[in-house]
Amino acid sequence: MNSNYKLRSFDLSNCSDSDLQTIFKLNQQNTPEVGSLDSTEHLKRLIELSAYNLLLLNDEEIIGFIICMREGSLYDSENYKFFKQRLKKFFYVDRVAIDKHFRRSGLGKYIYEDIFAHASKDNLSIALEVNTQPVNQPSLNFHEKMGFEKVGSKDFDDHSVAYFLK
Repeated sequence: MNSNYKLRSFDLSNCSDSDLQTIFKLNQQNTPEVGSLDSTEHLKRLIELSAYNLLLLNDEEIIGFIICMREGSLYDSENYKFFKQRLKKFFYVDRVAIDKHFRRSGLGKYIYEDIFAHASKDNLSIALEVNTQPVNQPSLNFHEKMGFEKVGSKDFDDHSVAYFLK
């Protein structure tokens, strides 16, 4: 993998307006694989509720990001609530987005290795969902390869998801 890639944690205090715009744009370019956001204000609210975030950088260019929640968050996502109702402690991967020009190059595994290390500090299960309608087959394959197990599913009006734990 390119040695110029690096991960950097972020929060609103070290995120410029330009960075927020870039993260928002990456999110929107990755829909429907990740949920659409209404605005950068919506993104800011997610970051405020989150427990762990990473930027994926190529040199200093943001090419990806991840936003994760812990149990006890006030996050009102139905997918988050699925795990909140079943687990006392967990690490919820809300969204991962990578610029399309950098996909399929090992960066997903690179990000998840960091997530695994972070979650292992508190012996946390890692929880997430993947779209099954419309199907996100690359993500389903990736998460199964990374050792996640399907623990449920849910149909919404406009999409369906499978829930996974590791």
